[in-house]
Amino acid sequence: MMGIVFALEGAVAQGILWGIMALGVYLTFRILDFADLTVEGTFALGGCVSSMLLIQNINPILSVLIAFLAGGLAGVVTGILHTKLKIAKILAGILPMIALYSINIRIMKGKPNNSLLGISTIITFWETHFGLDKTLVSLIIGIIFCAIIIALLYYFFGTEIGSVIRATGNNEKMVRAQGVNTDFTKIIGLAISNALVALSGALVSQSQGYADVGMGTGSIVIGLASIIIGEVLFAKAHSFSFILIGVVVGSIVYRMIIAIVLQLGMKSSDLKLLTAILVAIALAIPVIKKNLTKKRIVPTDDLEIQNM
Repeated sequence: MMGIVFALEGAVAQGILWGIMALGVYLTFRILDFADLTVEGTFALGGCVSSMLLIQNINPILSVLIAFLAGGLAGVVTGILHTKLKIAKILAGILPMIALYSINIRIMKGKPNNSLLGISTIITFWETHFGLDKTLVSLIIGIIFCAIIIALLYYFFGTEIGSVIRATGNNEKMVRAQGVNTDFTKIIGLAISNALVALSGALVSQSQGYADVGMGTGSIVIGLASIIIGEVLFAKAHSFSFILIGVVVGSIVYRMIIAIVLQLGMKSSDLKLLTAILVAIALAIPVIKKNLTKKRIVPTDDLEIQNM
């Protein structure tokens, strides 16, 4: 029983840090209507960039900000591939994702992973100066970053450019008819999304004490699972701020589910399969409901025949 309690504590802390990644996925998947696979590479990019800078004794906060900018640059590349070179959305995301694996290896100087043992990070700074537990520090750091990010996103998407980005995802043709450069809004949206994903990767790497070139594998599915869980839990939320909070809560709940499943004996190698199945079911539910509703509706022609 205590094992599950401790596992849930860690799951909440990790869920908040991964929730920043889920916010990035939400921006492209729900707002831009763009299933961007670049996040698989940018999550690891954030961890790799941050870890290498930390090894060079760069300030931990500065390393996170540089990782944030690196992720934004990757998002710009994806946007240019799609908008300027007219490459399909799915392929425009796959190409940078593949390229980033090699780039991340180069950033790590040919090594697949970096240990941050004995290196000063945001987590170790709080542990040393405030005498707090690592899990609690990760939780506090996650809450601070999530609160700032949600506040900034809420403000940004209330501005003119933010509203245009949201409108682009809803009805691109209408926005273009108003004389707006939708290519620019897509690139900005993708840049912000991937910047957040890389930021999350940087924080997660500092929390777990290492960075790995494969740490972003499955990020898109994890992000989608978090979004869907959040939408179910906050189904009646209409405020954009509560929707964003719901995404982070969804990430926490997802991590808690994973922690419980692992404690019950499931192999860690089966988690990706479980996540994929859960997301597939969740995405299929609206279609299933729609089909069931159609079957309940009796056609008017049939009613007339029955009356005769």
